[in-house]
Amino acid sequence: MRGRAFVFIVALLISPLPAGLRGAMPAPAAAVAVESVGMTVSDMNRAIDFYTSVLTFEKTFDRELTGREYELLTGVFGARARVVGLRLGSELLELTEFLAPRGRPIPPDLRANDLAFQHVAVIVSDMDRAYSRLRQHGVAHASTGPQRLPDWNVNAGGIQAFYFRDPDGHFLEVLQFPPGKGDARWHANDRLFLGIDHTAIVVSDTERSLALYRELFGLRMAGTSVNYDIEQEHLNNVFGARLRITTLRATAGPGIELLEYVAPRDGRPAPIDLKANDLAHWQTTLVTPGAAVIFDLASMRAPFALVSPRLTTPDPSIGAAGLIRDPDGHGLRLVVKPGGD
Repeated sequence: MRGRAFVFIVALLISPLPAGLRGAMPAPAAAVAVESVGMTVSDMNRAIDFYTSVLTFEKTFDRELTGREYELLTGVFGARARVVGLRLGSELLELTEFLAPRGRPIPPDLRANDLAFQHVAVIVSDMDRAYSRLRQHGVAHASTGPQRLPDWNVNAGGIQAFYFRDPDGHFLEVLQFPPGKGDARWHANDRLFLGIDHTAIVVSDTERSLALYRELFGLRMAGTSVNYDIEQEHLNNVFGARLRITTLRATAGPGIELLEYVAPRDGRPAPIDLKANDLAHWQTTLVTPGAAVIFDLASMRAPFALVSPRLTTPDPSIGAAGLIRDPDGHGLRLVVKPGGD
């Protein structure tokens, strides 16, 4: 099967498949789940306090990683890190503090249309209560305030959303679905913060990103919309914002939302030297038995770049893993679970 997948992927990279044939063959590195979304933090104790006390995540594990295999996974020489898992509902957020070497802070002028932008969307049962709670805890606004997307937007109308920042400056979103939109579990009212629906990344070219996320990893397209007007501008804090939004999903886990700014197109590229110990680093973990195929393509014209030179096993709890970056620099950790192919 791996040989057939390799032939297929070579053909794809040389000449993209016609639209009518996409999906006719299995993706060579099909992702069965989005296991977690993670980011690098500067002070783990402060981050845990924020996410557990303000957003009601629950800590599930706390471990320290170091050694040659972890260096190869992260691309950081001499890496020693504390890694903590936080769960909200069914979804996992993974925080990493590099004890050595320390990385760079998030640029204070990072904008929502810059290509380094990424966030997670935390679903809430009551936007007014959620916004009040965030205000009580003094979070930094990234939107001017909660926004209700207009009804003329068939796919997004009625959604309420608000961007804010965590103590390190990472963008986060709280979002409430109106009746008839979103999964049924997002309409529970027994808790204020319900779980993570998706992680959103800014991309420069949706079709180029789909060549990775849909054609190579087999994520299915779950929804599209074009969002603009004053509410979107105030949500993203970007004047004149017009976005092409494409939501992709694996069989399990949060979705991956591609945000392409049709306007304005002045978003800055991610730093070419972005490292896993920099606070601007995020990583989305895809569980894929075919991860090794991706590393076979390192020298070919592929829509990604390697960070790890090969799959490594830094800790049995992780499995075999490797880190790559998508066409716009977003981190993807590919994992083969113990017992997988």
